[in-house]
Amino acid sequence: MANILSCCIVFFLALCSGVMANPHCKGVKGAYYPSWAFSTFPPSSIDTSLFTHIYYAFLVPNNTTFKFDIDDETSKLLFNFTSTLRSSVKTLFSVGGGGEGPARFSRMASTSVSRLSFIKSSIEVARKYKFDGFDLDWEFPQNKKDMENFAILLNEWRVEVKKESLATKRPQLLITAAVYFSVDFFLWGEFRSYPVPSINKNLDWINLMFYDYRGSWDTSATGAQAALFDTKSNVSTSYGLSTWIKAGALRSKLIMGLPLYGRTWKLKDPNVDGIGAPAVGVGPGDEGTLTYREIEKFNEENNAKVVYDSATVSAYSVAGTSWIGFDDTNSVAMKLHYAQSQRLRGYFFWAVAGDKDWKISTTAKQSWIIS
Repeated sequence: MANILSCCIVFFLALCSGVMANPHCKGVKGAYYPSWAFSTFPPSSIDTSLFTHIYYAFLVPNNTTFKFDIDDETSKLLFNFTSTLRSSVKTLFSVGGGGEGPARFSRMASTSVSRLSFIKSSIEVARKYKFDGFDLDWEFPQNKKDMENFAILLNEWRVEVKKESLATKRPQLLITAAVYFSVDFFLWGEFRSYPVPSINKNLDWINLMFYDYRGSWDTSATGAQAALFDTKSNVSTSYGLSTWIKAGALRSKLIMGLPLYGRTWKLKDPNVDGIGAPAVGVGPGDEGTLTYREIEKFNEENNAKVVYDSATVSAYSVAGTSWIGFDDTNSVAMKLHYAQSQRLRGYFFWAVAGDKDWKISTTAKQSWIIS
């Protein structure tokens, strides 16, 4: 493993040598900032030395005009966010999120008029609040027509960003997207695939959401919610990544997603506690979810047994009937070694407020050898 990793890193560095100004040779160390955490975790709380890009999550366009209606309170948050961070990291605002649903984006992307309204407004917001770009978190295009319109949206967005840059003589705004772990949707709904040619051409990179493989929607058994490997199914990071690469996605566009939270279950039998152990419900936390910070506290207060599982490259802890699957420093280091062996561009976390004393974020930065 070490020899393969070293060879891949040497290859990547050779590829980038002599072209240091090329943005494709600069690693991305990103994290999403949940705006609802502002009162307890303001942007000034972020250790910016550990990141290159921070995403403000989320803004949502108007359901009719598809423009961004920014109220006074949100305006203050946005100015605070960028004024606090922009001297140290690049900032982007993320549009949508898992709680938004796909319908609004499907309508927005369906006509040239609505797409242009959205695009123009996104550029206006980015420049007004001094963001470096935007991130589209459309979860998820529901059918082949949505995917076709997704491709058209990216094409038109890049055209307008280039046009605005030429007109204002300012650097082009970044365009990124958060996407499903696999290039194909093979688990539910209509089978459809992301438009890789348009992504390669128009996006600076994509954030691959390599998590939420297991959770409260299935309480029959415990699971590794962000497994790097899974010998029993195709629901894993290694499989998802392979689909993107086989579909032709440029490795320099691929960012590995890492969770700063875990999923919890209530064990059927506290004496049977491995990954895949029978469960009867969710465990501690809000709907069976705990941040890494909360997991560390739970483990300490309950004298939990903590296990590193090399088969899935994940960790879990057990206290009585409470079972928590999460990523620890060991699993994050191994995942990032794997990402570098695959010559990916970087990594990101959901979400930055979940770390504990910057343990995971520090491990990630130290593990990412390619700068």
